[in-house]
Amino acid sequence: MLGNLDNEVIFKKAFTNMTVFKAFVRDILGIEVEIDKIETEKKFEPKIGYVDFELDIFAETTDKRICIEIQRVEYDHHFDRFLHYFLMLIAEQQKSAKEYNIEQTVYVIVILTAPYKISEKNGKPILDEVLLLKLNPETLQGEVRELYGHQFVCLNPNHPNEETPKQIRDWLDLIYQSIHSPERPVLNTENEGIRKAVELISFDNLTPEERTKAKNKEAAKVTIAKTEQYAKQEEKFDIAKKAIRAGLTNDIIIQITGLTLAQIQALRQAFSVNPIS
Repeated sequence: MLGNLDNEVIFKKAFTNMTVFKAFVRDILGIEVEIDKIETEKKFEPKIGYVDFELDIFAETTDKRICIEIQRVEYDHHFDRFLHYFLMLIAEQQKSAKEYNIEQTVYVIVILTAPYKISEKNGKPILDEVLLLKLNPETLQGEVRELYGHQFVCLNPNHPNEETPKQIRDWLDLIYQSIHSPERPVLNTENEGIRKAVELISFDNLTPEERTKAKNKEAAKVTIAKTEQYAKQEEKFDIAKKAIRAGLTNDIIIQITGLTLAQIQALRQAFSVNPIS
């Protein structure tokens, strides 16, 4: 049985392993890297652009020309956040106002473990398994000028595409099946990175401390979800109270709030007992 890669503890155990990290980067980005160490919860001092942000997993190559950040997200974020991380890693290289050269190539890989909840500006939903952003200028004829190698890659295994290259598919399968089919995963363990990741996150290979931390993370996620659900429910009740004061009918209040008839009638009863001006 596999540990859940949607869990921060499990994810970091897998992707801070040198074999897993290098194989993942090779298969996703198509580059071989040599690195000394892999950092977690990476922050920069001084802060970049007056913003204090933290990177899940961060590494630099030994020749200092490539820095790579892997960001796991278990719930959907607006793409502005990812773009911010990407651009701030590039901006961090500007040590003084006199220096404008960018010596390092920056790669950011974001893994989303939930389906997208965002759409394009035209309203069309985004349902892509792999999204790429490259910072290179183009001519009016569409010819790309290779000035920068910076890349942002977004992976979402919840939107499978049969055209996704196999080396990327292997990792998306690992992530998806660790969440949805941990007891009977079907994975390409011929890939040494996948094989090592499976070994690391297999439930039998988790230490008691890792299991406890993982459970605490899951409990925190449940608590946050319940708190958000409660807040949304309270918001619905507030809207319903205003609608009752405005004299709207039960049918209309049900349509605009999603509350049940019994809940609305209970609110009306509460108002009759304790009138609110």
